[in-house]
Amino acid sequence: MSMLLVSRADRVGVITLNRPNARNALSNALIDELLEALKIFDIDPEVGAIVLTGGDSMFCAGADIKELKELTMVRAYMDRFLQKLNDGVATIRKPVLGAVNGYALGGGCELAMMCDILYAADNAVFGQVEVKIGTIPGAGGTQRLIRAIGKAKAMHLILTGDTFTAQEAEMAGLVAKVFPADRLLKDVIEIGQRISGFSSPVIAMAKEAVNEAQELGLTEGQRFERRLYHATFGLKDSKEGMNAFVEKRKPQWANE
Repeated sequence: MSMLLVSRADRVGVITLNRPNARNALSNALIDELLEALKIFDIDPEVGAIVLTGGDSMFCAGADIKELKELTMVRAYMDRFLQKLNDGVATIRKPVLGAVNGYALGGGCELAMMCDILYAADNAVFGQVEVKIGTIPGAGGTQRLIRAIGKAKAMHLILTGDTFTAQEAEMAGLVAKVFPADRLLKDVIEIGQRISGFSSPVIAMAKEAVNEAQELGLTEGQRFERRLYHATFGLKDSKEGMNAFVEKRKPQWANE
């Protein structure tokens, strides 16, 4: 039985975590299925954006503890445990929009933060709670959370295991927007459709430039941005967009 529900809404691919009896815990099998689904949508020319979501009350409870408790230090280190999840999501060139309903804890919070844009229902709860089971975040939690909300808040949340609400996440800058729970998926898909309505290579370039801002200093980041900006002038879509603007008509993107 598949651990995902995969569907399409026009040009938006939708991936729903589907292990309700395990609170959508990230087993190795689920991770493999998720990465495969992301790759399929990423190479599909009819898909312009991807939405990742979970159940109505549980986005993802974190790692599968039944698998986790069997890990040894040597096996985790030699197998590079969780690296394939981090690296796999990072290779997706199309925008991945996270739609979080309910709890996103531990690895679930880390998975949410891997998304390019994070949206939440008003009932969403986030947390890096690993200290409560005698470990620390291992899929980017200590690195992404501090970049999103700053050292003081991130350190407090990681060291105490406290959770925080969707509203607090939005105020801190982790979440782009909070929606009523019954509208979350519909509204996030609509945002995905808006993004999918633009030129695919331009959206990919914009995503790459923003992501590089987290890795580079200001001078190098601006240099990287300019290179991509200059490259857009070699696209058919750049000429089409500017001609359409001058001619006061809707552009017809070739995605080239």
